[in-house]
Amino acid sequence: MASPWILLEKDVFNPQNERLLEIIHVWKTGKKRKNSILCVVVAACRPMQLFLEKVKKADRGDQYKMTDRWPLKDLKLVDGKNVNQDCLEFELQFDKVYKWTAVNANEKNAFIRCLWKLNRRYLSSSIAFVSIPSCMLEGKQSLQEVGNASAEAGGQAEHSAYQEMTPKETADMLKLMEEYEPIVNNSMAFAEKLSKDLQVLDEANLQAIISSEKQVSLLMGSIDEALAEVAKVEETLQVYDELLGSVKQQMDHIQQGNSLLHQIDSNHEKLMSEILFLTSNLDLSEKHRQVLSRGDLSSPSKVKACIAAAEALSSCMNVQIQPGYRKLQAIAEQLIMFETLKQNFENSFISHITSIFELQGNGQVPAQMQQASELISSTHGPYHDDLLPYTPLMAWLKNANPILFHDLPKVYAWNLSRLYEREIKAFFELARMLLLGRTKECFQEGLDKQVACGSRQHPRFCLAGSREGEEDELDRGNVVKMLGQVLRELQPLCITEQRFIEQFFMLSQDAAAQEGLGLPAASKGGKDVAFPEKSHWPKTKTELEEQPTQLLSEIFSSLEPELRGFIDTCNKVQQFSCLQVLVTLNDYMFEMQGSSAATSSSFLNVVLSNILLLAKNNFNKCICVLCKEIEEAKIPSRAKGGILPFVSHFEEFVNFSEDVFRWAQQRGELDKAHTKLVGSVFSSINSLASANLKVNTDMVMMENFHHIHCFLYQKKIQCLENKRREAKQRYREHLERYVTKYLGQPLEKLNHFFEGVKARVAQGVKEEEVSFQLAYSKQELRKVIEKYPGKEVKRALDTLYRKIHKYLSPEENLLPVVWRAMEQEFIRQYQEFENLIQRCYPGSGITMDFTVEDLLNYFISVTQSSM
Repeated sequence: MASPWILLEKDVFNPQNERLLEIIHVWKTGKKRKNSILCVVVAACRPMQLFLEKVKKADRGDQYKMTDRWPLKDLKLVDGKNVNQDCLEFELQFDKVYKWTAVNANEKNAFIRCLWKLNRRYLSSSIAFVSIPSCMLEGKQSLQEVGNASAEAGGQAEHSAYQEMTPKETADMLKLMEEYEPIVNNSMAFAEKLSKDLQVLDEANLQAIISSEKQVSLLMGSIDEALAEVAKVEETLQVYDELLGSVKQQMDHIQQGNSLLHQIDSNHEKLMSEILFLTSNLDLSEKHRQVLSRGDLSSPSKVKACIAAAEALSSCMNVQIQPGYRKLQAIAEQLIMFETLKQNFENSFISHITSIFELQGNGQVPAQMQQASELISSTHGPYHDDLLPYTPLMAWLKNANPILFHDLPKVYAWNLSRLYEREIKAFFELARMLLLGRTKECFQEGLDKQVACGSRQHPRFCLAGSREGEEDELDRGNVVKMLGQVLRELQPLCITEQRFIEQFFMLSQDAAAQEGLGLPAASKGGKDVAFPEKSHWPKTKTELEEQPTQLLSEIFSSLEPELRGFIDTCNKVQQFSCLQVLVTLNDYMFEMQGSSAATSSSFLNVVLSNILLLAKNNFNKCICVLCKEIEEAKIPSRAKGGILPFVSHFEEFVNFSEDVFRWAQQRGELDKAHTKLVGSVFSSINSLASANLKVNTDMVMMENFHHIHCFLYQKKIQCLENKRREAKQRYREHLERYVTKYLGQPLEKLNHFFEGVKARVAQGVKEEEVSFQLAYSKQELRKVIEKYPGKEVKRALDTLYRKIHKYLSPEENLLPVVWRAMEQEFIRQYQEFENLIQRCYPGSGITMDFTVEDLLNYFISVTQSSM
């Protein structure tokens, strides 16, 4: 581990360009022992400076840190507390007295001796030393110290007797043992021999000492003479040191004077550079001052001159200066002049740009737009070209006075909204006339009639075929064409205006990052700008997108109401025009999302989203009205059946909607409408079961469910597949019920007889015992069978066929299907009756008057006779 001296030099004093002279480990007297180190150091700079520094060891690691520092020239007194050198306490008096206790006496003596020498050599003995032995200050040892040193030496010698032998001593010992090898094995003889040799050597040493006593006396005399000479030399050096001390003080004063002169020169240079900086950066040319004072913006050249002057003024006002410079009269007058010019030019510019806004807002709708035979929106390119040259000045105003700038977009929006209101109104009037194919006068008359007749109510359930005449029918594609053209004309109008206001009013993210004149630079190093503004937090991306949208909503305040009115007009062209409107808006929104226009016009996206929501609501209202009309549809009691009117209307709606949505990007709304409508149709058909109709309800329901099934199977609409299967199932159910009901009419009594037989068997009567029942005896069975000979059965079937043919609708062509089902069910019943006769009347020989072959011939004959 490195010594504290080395660590202190490395970690504390070398980085500060200081040299360590002495250290002492101490703690504060009378307090808990916390070791510190007092260090005497000298700075490497000139004039030489001496310091006393207190250093403590860090809590973790071997690092040291300095806690206190005193100039040694401020030290007034060093108190050793006791002449006895064994005292470890001492005091150092600066402005206050510091009491310390040393770790050991040697460090205390060395530390005080170092202070005494520095005091005599560099501080002109300005420090007083009390309660300190002079021998300690001069480095001489007392008798007690000598005794202590001798005792320590003796202890060291005694300790060294037990130390390990060196290699030389080991070699000598081996050589001695080889020399006395014969007697080595005899320890007593060997020890006696060594003792005798040692005694001979001691006698020789004593004789040598006695003979050299004279030489020692001569040596001591020479030492005393040398000490006397050394004392004389020290006295001479002391005199020279005192003489040099005054010279050193004079040289120190000279060096301090030179440093002051260098500092004065440096201050002069800094002052000159600051003056040059202020005069060069706070100087606005006379030409720029005149331009700003006049504020003339009547021509492009004068606008460019004003831009250059505003940039120069902005650069002067954005100069970073020290806060104290504002108290200088010249600088204060210059800054006041800058502020006056800025305010005058701000007022001139705002007045000029506001007058341009008002002039544009008072403009008239172009004549070619009013007299055009095609739908063309107005263009504001010339208006924008007139304002774009002022963009740098708008950026300057935004930085110079954000409060005044904040009102300009509102002024622009209020004035331009009046112009756009007139243009948009004329645009949509022309669109309505082109949509309806009428002149302006006829169009106005039509609107008046609609208002008088309450045209805002939804029309009843009818299609174009029920209109007054084919000459009044409008082309279905005209709604899609006109609405698409309106949207395509509005898109460039909104995008162009949005791009202009983003560029002109610095509302976009790019424009905000590239403002022409820039914001004042942040203050550094205690400097501030000439005219500091209140700090503004940078706007987020969401805020930058909301500002143009909000401003455009004020400019185009009449766009959404007019567009809603045009959508209402489109919806009135024909009953289901709301489908065409919905598809056109949906497809256009998809087209916008896939192009750059989606990000270029956030305002148009908002407007079209609202209109799309309106179109969906209109579509949903139309579907609700249709569902209500279907559910509330009443069938006349004398109706002869056939396909119900609301089923035909549902079929026509599906055909129309599928044709409209054929190439649509989305059809979720249509699928929901189809599901809702077909549910209403099923519900209305089911309600026929409770209706008091002249014809059989099962037949009507069978025909309508069959018609729906065939229609849905042909259209192959995915969302209605379950309903198609349900229609097929319901058709079969009602077919079976219809056949079962009408089948009992040809053999009514026979049918009732066997129903009674099955009832007795079901009640627990054995089959062979049924014939013993009085009402179902063999005689009764023969009577019933005799009533239905083959000719009678054939005549009954012919009557049944004619009745079915009378009530079934011819368009569904269900007569062969129903008659085939009748035939199969009739044969099944015949076989069931024969089986019951064999089981319940075995051995009776009773059979019906006709066979299965006869029945088949009867059905074929009836069918052929009716063709």
